[in-house]
Amino acid sequence: MADGRSGAGSSTGKGGWPDIVVFGAGAVGCHYGAKLALAGAPVTLIGRGPHVEAVRERGLWFDSGGTRRVVRLSADTSPGPVGAADLVLLCVKSSDTAEAAREIAARLRPGATVVSMQNGVDNVDRARAAAPGLDPLAAVVYVGASMGGPGHVVHAGRGELVLGAIPGGPGAPDPARVAAVASVFERAGVPCPVSDDLRAALWTKLVMNATFNALSALTRGRYGPLVADAGLAETARVVIDECVAVARADGVAIADGATLHAAALALGAAMATATSSTEQDLARGRPTEIDSLNGYVVARGDARGVPVPMNRALHAMVRLLERERAARG
Repeated sequence: MADGRSGAGSSTGKGGWPDIVVFGAGAVGCHYGAKLALAGAPVTLIGRGPHVEAVRERGLWFDSGGTRRVVRLSADTSPGPVGAADLVLLCVKSSDTAEAAREIAARLRPGATVVSMQNGVDNVDRARAAAPGLDPLAAVVYVGASMGGPGHVVHAGRGELVLGAIPGGPGAPDPARVAAVASVFERAGVPCPVSDDLRAALWTKLVMNATFNALSALTRGRYGPLVADAGLAETARVVIDECVAVARADGVAIADGATLHAAALALGAAMATATSSTEQDLARGRPTEIDSLNGYVVARGDARGVPVPMNRALHAMVRLLERERAARG
């Protein structure tokens, strides 16, 4: 089985680019696929039928900064293109990680690299467990993006990544492999610093997701009004304090609650028109990732004996909405 531990910067594609496959062409996958394709990289999106059909027919519509670009790239409903890829961007929901990892591992050629670009903190561990020998890198994704319909991605703000290796894989972390992948994104105009402590960066992102995803979904609100409301801003502070307590109990050194609360308020103001992926999923009647966000905080809090009543309440309320939407069909 391919281990995906080197060669991410190999120049087998046109213009010296690696051949890139986006496995899971949702908002995040389409945003970064579009950025890479616009820079000249050969990119193939793996996604659902209607989305793939739209991209094949008229290209991917990429709305950003008030401008629409039509991005021409390949698209497929089959995982077959993974077999020719140098770099695979894993962008499926956390609940689909194990199945996706097995499909990728069955096709991944020697020397290819996989990068998890997903919400949550344990997707690399899930992939390794599902496909022993597979050793993805991880990226912390900071982008506001949503799907405007099949073949249509809308960028609301930001777009940088933080990249690194997660210890515990089949081999020692390879700094050269991380640097090679980072250089691919940087070449496409995507800021991509490298971190030696990506678990802390993943937990910091989880704090923001746990704060905004549930509140946006429950209020059907955008980030700007959420942080401008005094009651919701205080609710966010409680959520964040619980997350920090759990992370530190798990041995992850992240910033204190006051610092992260200030960062959350700044993020909400900077991305005032954005809504969360959880809100978008509920609006479309799709399963959410709340189990990997507030639900993960609850699970780790219970395991460590850390009380997390606010995260527990938000998780339960979103799950209730999810079940009701599913029951209505």
